[in-house]
Amino acid sequence: MTKPTILAAALVAALFHAAPTAAETFEVEMRNRGEKGSMVFEPDFLAIRPGDSVKFIAANRSHNAASIDGMVPEGYAGFKGRIDEEIEVIFDMPGYYGIKCSPHFGMGMVMLVKVGEAELTEAIRAVEVPARARPRFDAIFARIDAGEGK
Repeated sequence: MTKPTILAAALVAALFHAAPTAAETFEVEMRNRGEKGSMVFEPDFLAIRPGDSVKFIAANRSHNAASIDGMVPEGYAGFKGRIDEEIEVIFDMPGYYGIKCSPHFGMGMVMLVKVGEAELTEAIRAVEVPARARPRFDAIFARIDAGEGK
């Protein structure tokens, strides 16, 4: 190879490695039944990068996706989809996001999204949720503590 060809190849390689990665879209199904019981999000935990999005799909009727007050990064306005609505939410701010199905929150229909490098704080763990949602969050927290999503 000639010197200009080697320089051009090195420049292309450097640009390729420096280019930002494209944002990804992750799908979450809102289901009446799933691997972890009834009234579930599948999956119930995602670890994504800032700028990625999550598409919430109503696999069964009468579900929505909404952020849980107190379980989002400070300054995040939150979101609330309509019942039976497929929505796509872009997560730009690093942190943890608690998600619920509004009509089935009391039945434990919850999930957690980790965006970027974030610590699972005691404040997130301590947010009051309905009694049937607590064991589902505790199971997700235990998986995170064991290294899932790192």
